[in-house]
Amino acid sequence: MDRHHDVRKVAVVGGGVTGLSAAFYLYRAAEERGMPISVTLLEGSERLGGRVDTLRRDGFFIERGPDSFLARKRPMVRLAEELGLEDQLTGTNPQAKKTYIVRDGELHPMPAGLYMGVPVDGDAFLKTGLLSDEGKRRALEERDIPPAPAGAGDETVGAFLERRFGPEMVKRIFEPLLAGIYAGDLYALGLQAAFPQFRELERQYGSLIRGMAENRKASQAQGSVGEPAVRAAGSVFLTFRRGLSAVIEALEAKLRAYGCDIRLGARAVALSKRENASSFGPAAYRLSLEAGAPVDADAVVVALPASGIADLLDPHADVSAMRNINYVSVANVVFGFGEAGIGHPLGGSGFLVPRGEGFLITASTWTSSKWLHTAPEGKRLVRCYVGRAGEEGNVDLSDEEITAGVRRDLKALLGVDTEPAFAEITRLRRSMPQYPVGHRHAADIFLSALGERLPGVLPAGQPFGGVGLPDCVDQGRQAAEKLVDYLAGS
Repeated sequence: MDRHHDVRKVAVVGGGVTGLSAAFYLYRAAEERGMPISVTLLEGSERLGGRVDTLRRDGFFIERGPDSFLARKRPMVRLAEELGLEDQLTGTNPQAKKTYIVRDGELHPMPAGLYMGVPVDGDAFLKTGLLSDEGKRRALEERDIPPAPAGAGDETVGAFLERRFGPEMVKRIFEPLLAGIYAGDLYALGLQAAFPQFRELERQYGSLIRGMAENRKASQAQGSVGEPAVRAAGSVFLTFRRGLSAVIEALEAKLRAYGCDIRLGARAVALSKRENASSFGPAAYRLSLEAGAPVDADAVVVALPASGIADLLDPHADVSAMRNINYVSVANVVFGFGEAGIGHPLGGSGFLVPRGEGFLITASTWTSSKWLHTAPEGKRLVRCYVGRAGEEGNVDLSDEEITAGVRRDLKALLGVDTEPAFAEITRLRRSMPQYPVGHRHAADIFLSALGERLPGVLPAGQPFGGVGLPDCVDQGRQAAEKLVDYLAGS
């Protein structure tokens, strides 16, 4: 029998964005090759989507996990177009671009011309009250700081940025802006895994300021030739009009139409090689579940957090690269207010709180100002973040304590003292990966060794390609295409 006409069985472990994308692209890639395929998706919880979780209530769209994604990272936009969701993409309110950073209990506008914290517009940067004159001067001297020598190893994000911009710039600008992405400590995060583009800009241009300026020029020049959906939105960040769960719902519908076997409450607890199995038949691997019959597969995508990957693959490979990633817990507190009583214009996108300012809140998004579709007319939506590396105990406060503390901070910083119509608290335990120095290299070694010992078993997701939703989609797509190549004998 021609093996290309046999049905290939693939199991996808994990029903978050990475796993769902992997399953979707498995069908797409197999279809392109004329390869019959059967996909079983195993999700340990009772819902799909992982951290993506939109609550729709009373005309509000409340994101209990991530709230948007970077438009310049194309995988999510392309997925939206493939799912027929491009007309639902929406950008931020162009009238709410201003973001604030707290210093000494006061909100200061973030300097104009910052790009990922890098001061591309020197004149605008010199006007900020966030740094001392000496701190601003030292930051702009970055253009004259020599790059690291060729072949230099990995270092922490904090050490890299302090070397280039000085300690005050790290404390006042980079820490609240960049550490917030990971809820982490910049002096513990590895540069190559968290922000590899910084080292590349240093290598290519000798300066992040010069490199960012050149990149912005190139982006502006290419602005008229990008995807139609991105051009129409004209925004750095994008989301969907019905919330990010719209893409999860569309993926589920498409997978069910393909015939994907989606199993909820199906937690995989062990992976083993089947005795006497040869490539592609009988199925080479068996996944044992916490409850229910095992699942046999020719190939497996493991789309889990690092700890889940380590638990499943520990008997087969050195999983220390996965064990060494710590995950930080955070919480989101979302308030719904009546516009008339809020007492603050919320004229911007929100604010960031550096360490040491003494507030429970680490950041706040003025959601209904930033995303006009998220609240009904006459209502306002405000989202606040609690918890980060070194402050994880705040996530364990009771609902009453968290609500009272966040309201106290909003009163102190914004003068908002009105009673909210509702408060939604979501605790995201062990949700924010903290990549250590050297993680990228260690992860590559892990994948290489695993490929030799378990061909056709491929981990994917946050531990390998970044935390953003487009990164997760791209990880899922790459894993799918690699496995279809493998199943085709390429």
